[in-house]
Amino acid sequence: MRSDSSQPPADGIRQLTIDRQSLEQVRFDDTPRRIEVLTSLPTVLREAAVERELSQQLTAMLLAGISNADLAAVVGLSDQSQPRILHAEHRFDATATVAPSSRLVAATMQQQKTVLHIWDEATAATAYTQAQGFGWAFCTPFADITGDRALYISGRGSIEPGQSSEQRLQADIRFAELIADIITALQKQRRMERQQSGLRQFFSPPVLEALGRDFDTSLLEPRECDVTVLFCDLRGFSHRAEEQADNLTGLLERVSLALEVMTSQILRFGGVTGDFQGDAALGFWGWPLESPEAPLNACRAALAIREEFSRAQADPDHPLRDFETSIGISYGRAVAGKIGTREQVKVTVFGPVVNLASRLEAMTRELHVSVLIDERLDQLVRGRMTPADGRVRRLLKVQPYGMDKPLFVSELVPPVDRCPLLTDQHVADFETGLQAFMEGRWSEAWSYLHRMPAEDRAQDFLSMLITQHDRRAPAGWDGIVRMKKKSGA
Repeated sequence: MRSDSSQPPADGIRQLTIDRQSLEQVRFDDTPRRIEVLTSLPTVLREAAVERELSQQLTAMLLAGISNADLAAVVGLSDQSQPRILHAEHRFDATATVAPSSRLVAATMQQQKTVLHIWDEATAATAYTQAQGFGWAFCTPFADITGDRALYISGRGSIEPGQSSEQRLQADIRFAELIADIITALQKQRRMERQQSGLRQFFSPPVLEALGRDFDTSLLEPRECDVTVLFCDLRGFSHRAEEQADNLTGLLERVSLALEVMTSQILRFGGVTGDFQGDAALGFWGWPLESPEAPLNACRAALAIREEFSRAQADPDHPLRDFETSIGISYGRAVAGKIGTREQVKVTVFGPVVNLASRLEAMTRELHVSVLIDERLDQLVRGRMTPADGRVRRLLKVQPYGMDKPLFVSELVPPVDRCPLLTDQHVADFETGLQAFMEGRWSEAWSYLHRMPAEDRAQDFLSMLITQHDRRAPAGWDGIVRMKKKSGA
């Protein structure tokens, strides 16, 4: 043990800071009893539901393992630098007033090491020491829990350097530090398990596996990155809620099932799920791990969601038979990361790309399609999607209401084997008609658009515009459709 001062203690208190290395050679006395106490620690931690229960169990264990101690407590340090007692237990007097040394606790918190006070009964000036009759006390901090919790142990009897009493006290200090270390390790493990459990709802198993069990939590801190954002909503939910006002519980159960379908496909394709927004789900790719497959996986998830709801609509007994979804997907720069407390973690993404995904989802209603993607995502996936993945069909160049810049929007179309009515030739004819429409050749555009099968309603929007203008492009036509109001409003 090392004294913090080379001068004699003027106030009768000798303060020593404990160097862990100096305790390595200290041998435990009463080893069987101490081992018995230590073996019960995992059970105590597991069964202690709240911090107060844990503090109660710890003080009892300290008194059981340190026979020289008369008082054991779990203490903290308040904002006023005064000791705060979480729980204290006196071996002989349950009604005794407990007044830990503020100086000792403060020194421990400041140094984050065990600090020992030894009082000279003849000269000690502290009233609480004289009143309680303690001859020594030490305080051992918990490392890496909160930074302001510690074990406080004190007892009677004088301690003289070099005597057996000092050696016995060193063994007691080592025992207390061992308990603090075990509690710290078990608390850390419990926190990691809670974190893993909390993250499981946001991350797919492959992402969790890639992060690893002991991953660096800084990977989850908010940061700017390229992401693909998917926004999926239920169509007509407000109207359905009005119609089923007498069975809102049943409706809520069905909505929960619908959201589960959305999130399961997002996770299946390696996405991250954000917060639910009413009857809508948000998923994104590109964080916390970057992947060149992220844009494609977002498209695969969208088409899988569409397929799930199409199957439900074909089954008259399915609880989601009358539910329809609309999906918008965009690609761009955003800030993604975790928010919340250490106990309750959520992940989120924000930036213009998120707003655009929401705008695209709302626009699906006007354009009569299920899945819309933005121009940048089209460029990323068009040449990489296999026939088994799906297809991309460019729909028009539009300037959404409230946005400064126009952009091309495209539809994600299922593979031919799942959507045989719309052939690859149909997709090519539509895009040829769109080009004619943009260049002002509206009669030619009309001809190409009407080659679509009757079941395909994607041509309705352009056909209506062409019909309203008698198949002639207006003067000054620049190929851009400007929305007069916010989609979905």
